Amino acid sequence: MEALSDLNTFAKILTDKGYNGYFHTQGAYPGKLKDSIGEYLESCRKGTEGAPKPVLLVTGYLQWAGEDKPHVECSMWVKYLNGKFFLSKMEVSRKDQYGQLLKHSELTNLSVVTAPKVREAIALVSDAPKQRVVPKSKGFRH
Repeated sequence: MEALSDLNTFAKILTDKGYNGYFHTQGAYPGKLKDSIGEYLESCRKGTEGAPKPVLLVTGYLQWAGEDKPHVECSMWVKYLNGKFFLSKMEVSRKDQYGQLLKHSELTNLSVVTAPKVREAIALVSDAPKQRVVPKSKGFRH
C-alpha cells in the first residue's frame, strides 16, 4: 500500500524517524527535508526550474563525523503526483573520507510509513562490531 501524503505529512513522518538533517532536492535547494523540497517546487512554480519532475531525488547525510572520517549518505527517490508525495526507493551508502564506497544498501517497494528509522538505515551499512571469542580458562594444572 502506497502512503500518499502532502508535503507537511511526508516531511513530518520522515523527520520523526530521524531524517532531520539537511538535504538537497534535485542536487540543489539545501535545507531541512520540507524546506528543500518546498523550495524546489516553488522554483518550478516560478518557472525557474521548469515543470516539476515526477520523481525527485533527495539526498543528504545520515551520519557525518568530519571530512576525515567515514560517513553515511542517503538518496531517496520521492514520487510527486498531483501535489502528493510518496517514497519509492532509498539507497544508503557508507563511504570513506575519500568518497570510496565501503558498503551499500538499496531499499525498494517502500512507503514513507515503511521506511526505516535513521538508526536502522545506518545499521544496514555499518560494520557490525566483531565479537571476540574469549577462550575458557582451563584453571590450574598440577
